[in-house]
Amino acid sequence: MHAWTLVFDLDGTLVDTAPDLTASTNHVMNGIGLAPVAEGDIRPFVGHGALAMIERAAAAQGRQLSQQELYALFDVFIGHYAANIAANSVPYDGVIAALDTFKARGATLAVCTNKTEALARALLDSLDMTRYFSAITGRDSLGVCKPDPGHLTGTIALAGGTAARAIMIGDSETDIKTAQAAAIPVVAVDFGYSLAPVATFWPDMIISHYRDLELAAGRLMDAHLNT
Repeated sequence: MHAWTLVFDLDGTLVDTAPDLTASTNHVMNGIGLAPVAEGDIRPFVGHGALAMIERAAAAQGRQLSQQELYALFDVFIGHYAANIAANSVPYDGVIAALDTFKARGATLAVCTNKTEALARALLDSLDMTRYFSAITGRDSLGVCKPDPGHLTGTIALAGGTAARAIMIGDSETDIKTAQAAAIPVVAVDFGYSLAPVATFWPDMIISHYRDLELAAGRLMDAHLNT
């Protein structure tokens, strides 16, 4: 795996952040006199960002928010989330073991997320995971963000890798389409926050647990070397 770069999405791929994102959404709902929403109702919209979570949570209770209201509530959300970023967020089962294995085998690791870079770093710092990654980029890091392929290729370059020897790991249509647009193989995890089954978007491989990532990545590397 030496000279290969593995680029991971963050929310729904490396870390289950839904509990804390739900708590911040409910902090906003409480502030506007609405009832809290269940985590299960919020999870499918995590990949679409805070604005979508706020809007959907309010709409489910018959409240339509103006753009002005929405952006004001976004600031409330971010303030609460930043202060509680890893209260209940945890890496998915097997993540740390997988990162240790890939690092030990000489792979370069990076994160490419549509979170802001500051929030991504704060989350990874809180979970003692920052040390694994040679580059961490957010939606505000490179002037473009997923699904623009430049976000992924720019992350690979910052990590010191090359697009010809890189693999993307993500949980959503956005991640898969970003990798496909960059002509980079993509492994989809099926336990994240996708609105539809990840198979719908034709990733190169699908895994259901991080113990399977080494085999999946190895097959994609072998396929590249044999083309």
